[in-house]
Amino acid sequence: MHRHRSLAHSAELLTPEHAAHVLGVSTRTLAAWRSKGRSTLPYVKVGRLVRYRDHDIATWLQSNLCCSEGVA
Repeated sequence: MHRHRSLAHSAELLTPEHAAHVLGVSTRTLAAWRSKGRSTLPYVKVGRLVRYRDHDIATWLQSNLCCSEGVA
């Protein structure tokens, strides 16, 4: 198997629309986060296209997990 092929399949690349759906935000919010540096959510540039790796989204969500005391 080609090395590049195995790397391509090791991370699922999501469109901004799919990533926004997963995160429950709009694509405009994702674009604003990228352009203003308001988020640490990693993204990949493939030419002019923006893509998100599924495992980066999961890691980012975990790192932004907040717990409130006294909430059942």
